Amino acid sequence: MASRRFVAGVASVAILSGAYAFRVHVHAQSQSQIPPGLPTEITQNRFNAGQSVIPYYEGWVRNADGTFDLVFGYFNRNFQEEFSIPAGANNKVEPGAADQGQPTYFLARRQRFIYRVRVPANFGKGIVTWSITTHGRTEKAFGDLIAPEEITERVLATNGNFDPGLDDPNKPPTLTLAPIQNVTANAPVTLTATVSDDGLPKPRVVAPRPAQPNTTQTNAFGAQVNSSGGGRPRGLTVNWLEYSGPAKVTFSGGPVPVTNGEAKVTATFTAPGTYKLIANANDGQLSTKIPVTVTVAGKPSTP
Repeated sequence: MASRRFVAGVASVAILSGAYAFRVHVHAQSQSQIPPGLPTEITQNRFNAGQSVIPYYEGWVRNADGTFDLVFGYFNRNFQEEFSIPAGANNKVEPGAADQGQPTYFLARRQRFIYRVRVPANFGKGIVTWSITTHGRTEKAFGDLIAPEEITERVLATNGNFDPGLDDPNKPPTLTLAPIQNVTANAPVTLTATVSDDGLPKPRVVAPRPAQPNTTQTNAFGAQVNSSGGGRPRGLTVNWLEYSGPAKVTFSGGPVPVTNGEAKVTATFTAPGTYKLIANANDGQLSTKIPVTVTVAGKPSTP
């Protein structure tokens, strides 16, 4: 019996040793198959600053006159840091002049369908390149007329979220802006947008949250509460963003609900110069964007 146990023990050790050797071999083989210079894992870090801005090619739109619009957006990988990058060596569109109306102020995170480049009907297999350099790193986006990249104005009106089709009865809001004049740096100015809409889609009615039962138990486990705030505004709203300018523009809020056909916010420009803003009216599904140029006088604020 002792000899049988000894033989069984030797066999077990041999099997375990073989399994270990097999795992080591597989691990070594998998490591050798990893291309040199590439990370074996990607950490999920959040960066407030120090990262680059990546231009994005969103797709192209066919115009009625036969021309095409190449549509771009961008992704600022930082959660807080924003950039003012004038058109030039660090912010250029090719071919052609470096300044082709591209954004020069880059907000944090993702901004979609924000910039268009119009190309002629005979553009063919041409390519438009948008290059942005931040923190010494150059990122590029390449726009062309590849068939799968074709999009419609309805896709842009929904910010790429959903294309209900041409038979959808909902129409985008109508948006007009009051003139913005006599603006001085560091002095708040009111921005007034007049909006009308067809009432579609019907605003969702938020059901009242059920009352939580009272209990005297201190260790009782209650139902999950998904949100402690009021949530996003429902219905017709207006939001403002900065497209270009020498310094940051601070808005008092947004999206702002439309009340009696108007939505008002205050904007503060921190330095003199020429700015371009975009007002965006949204009915909950479709949106209308209007750019406006603002000339700001005065002196820059002290850091």
